[in-house]
Amino acid sequence: MTVVDATKETFDDLIGSGLVLVDVWAQSCHPCVALSPHMASIADAHPDLTVVKLDASKARRLCMSLQVRGLPTILLLRDGQEMARICDPNLVADQVDTWLANALAELPTKEA
Repeated sequence: MTVVDATKETFDDLIGSGLVLVDVWAQSCHPCVALSPHMASIADAHPDLTVVKLDASKARRLCMSLQVRGLPTILLLRDGQEMARICDPNLVADQVDTWLANALAELPTKEA
């Protein structure tokens, strides 16, 4: 699966259904740029997960509504609802993997 670039106009449609991992990033954020290739590997490893990149510098109001306070921030959403978040200015790939594994394991089962 590929990583999808979101805009403020397409964001709601992209996160509206299913499991979505949102990578809020900016070109000026060195850890964000360093994590970018890892987001692609997460998309490949988790075909049931839609991976979306949101450029914070192009969607400031959206980031404020998401209460993004720093970068990088990664959100896990299910059907548009936030289920988990990680934000750390020194975030590295191993931390993302551990956080994601824990977040996915703790997700409540969807009711039929």
